[in-house]
Amino acid sequence: MNPTLNLWLIPILPLAGAAINGLFGKKSSRQTVSVVALTFCGAAFAMALWVAMQFSSLRQIPHQEFLAHWIRIAGFSSDFAFYLDQLSLIMLLVVTGVGFLIHIYSVGYMWDDPSYYRFFAYLNLFMFFMLTLVLANNYLLMFIGWEGVGLASYLLIGFWFTKDSAASAGKKAFIVNRIGDFGFLIALFLLIKHFGTLNFVQVFDAVKPLSGETAGVGLLTTIGILLMVGAAGKSAQIPLYVWLPDAMEGPTPVSALIHAATMVTAGVYMVSRSHVIFERAPIALTAVAVTGTLTAFFAATIGIAQTDIKKVLAYSTVSQLGYMFLACGVGAFSAGIFHLMTHAFFKGLLFLGAGSVIHAVGGEQDMRKMGGLRVYIPWTFLTMGVATLAIAGIPPLAGFWSKDEILWKAYQTNWVYWLLGLITAFITSFYMFRLLFMTFFGDYREARVEAHGHGSHSSDDGHGHGDPHESPMIMLVPLMILALLSVVGGLVGIGNHFEHFLAPVFGAGAEVAGETASGYTEYLLMGISVAVALFGAFLAYVLYVSKPLLPQKIADALDGFYTTVVHKYYIDEIYSALFVKPLIDGSTRILWQGVDRGVIDATVNNSAEAAGHISEEVRHMQSGNLRSYAGWIAAGSAAVIAFMIWKWTGAR
Repeated sequence: MNPTLNLWLIPILPLAGAAINGLFGKKSSRQTVSVVALTFCGAAFAMALWVAMQFSSLRQIPHQEFLAHWIRIAGFSSDFAFYLDQLSLIMLLVVTGVGFLIHIYSVGYMWDDPSYYRFFAYLNLFMFFMLTLVLANNYLLMFIGWEGVGLASYLLIGFWFTKDSAASAGKKAFIVNRIGDFGFLIALFLLIKHFGTLNFVQVFDAVKPLSGETAGVGLLTTIGILLMVGAAGKSAQIPLYVWLPDAMEGPTPVSALIHAATMVTAGVYMVSRSHVIFERAPIALTAVAVTGTLTAFFAATIGIAQTDIKKVLAYSTVSQLGYMFLACGVGAFSAGIFHLMTHAFFKGLLFLGAGSVIHAVGGEQDMRKMGGLRVYIPWTFLTMGVATLAIAGIPPLAGFWSKDEILWKAYQTNWVYWLLGLITAFITSFYMFRLLFMTFFGDYREARVEAHGHGSHSSDDGHGHGDPHESPMIMLVPLMILALLSVVGGLVGIGNHFEHFLAPVFGAGAEVAGETASGYTEYLLMGISVAVALFGAFLAYVLYVSKPLLPQKIADALDGFYTTVVHKYYIDEIYSALFVKPLIDGSTRILWQGVDRGVIDATVNNSAEAAGHISEEVRHMQSGNLRSYAGWIAAGSAAVIAFMIWKWTGAR
């Protein structure tokens, strides 16, 4: 019998913080708001650490804790219960740990914002829903957390709602995610219809005896593809990735929390959690691999030409999520989760570092107006340099181990996946070192622009006026911790320790069947990936440090193609022309002609006309003619007598 771990406390603590700050924060001081937000989020992290320490003593894994009976309808039941195994434990530590560091950073970054309390209420609320998603023991409770994360992200992305761009970005994220969620919902309906349950253990026990659907599209393939559609919306895969770059309109800590450690990884987690279904649906698994590979490559090419520091990181996130999908698609679920974890470290660090840069230069985000900042903000430069090395895949940093694991598994499945992944690794190294060199090397180009008017970077304490200066320690300490994790976080992958830890969850899926390549081949491929990463860094150095005028000449020579890449292949414009504008115009026409004119106006107008006709007929009754009045009285009396006779007869 397992001891009770009180898992429910982990999500409920951030919810309590959100409720306190949401209800009373407006009248509280910033210090009080900060203490409440950090205390409850930190307590959730401490609780997660305690659970991790107790994990090895559990006699039965997965460990489940039932809180209450939830739904009982016509033979279908779903309990409010939590589920802990190796996979959810890793997610628990990543979400609470990185989330807590981002909360600390946010105190310094958002200090001068007039809606300081509201920001932390939303941030805590987001943590509650994400932790509910991770700990759920059934798809229905997972979906509640899934939708709650979408709601909280809408509130955070559109936090500065007085800016049209921020409000539009929040709506875009919400709507695009609902498209993916439609697929997720249909998958849940199919699970209920065919298996009668949404409980993970019961669904997977029912699926395991089924044979793989290799001959065509069957039930499991259909469910797998629909689940992938849901995951593609949340984890920003082609064609539903368009919301994530626009979501950079939110405060930078939001970008770090949503787009590095938590929300965007929910799709990868859901696919990994559903590995039993995908392993018996090869077509769905191939769809995941192809989608991930294309997304990784496509988003990386867009990142090359972006000049907004946060937009570069946004497309980098889309690309790295593609890597995670690729890993899941080739059956290497543990490698995908490994990259999810290391990505949380170095991408969280990159976003927070970008926030420190923006803070230093008065709100400017255009890298063309930066340069030479390593002299002014050395700690930010050092930590972002570590993160850049990590994401580029330079050993022995964290990103090298997880990315190399994915490329190795991809090579064993299909060399095309490996080749596109390798090219993506080169592009990733190039655009990330481009960001580093444009921001921190050369001469400072004095970004004296009007601040955004939000957050600490827009305060009147000198930001954007005079030389840039380093961020306060409350912002730098989280950067240093994440930098350390970006260095050592991948070492758990040595000797396949991480893979072995997850093996009880994924079983055979944690290992690629049929090791067809020798150890020498693996080392050769590892060397090729490192060489490619180093070449990308070298090329960025030549173009943006050694010969800084050369990029413009190349852009002029590739005018048409370069313009297309700068405009992100015009995907947003195509979507707008094909879907948004017709839908809005059509909806407007339907609302105006169908609802407004056909229902609302028609109801009012027809009611008035009917009243006129009735009154016209009734008016003739008041003719002033006594004989007419006598006739009406007689008719009324006859009607009353007939009614009374009918009632009396019925009573007998």
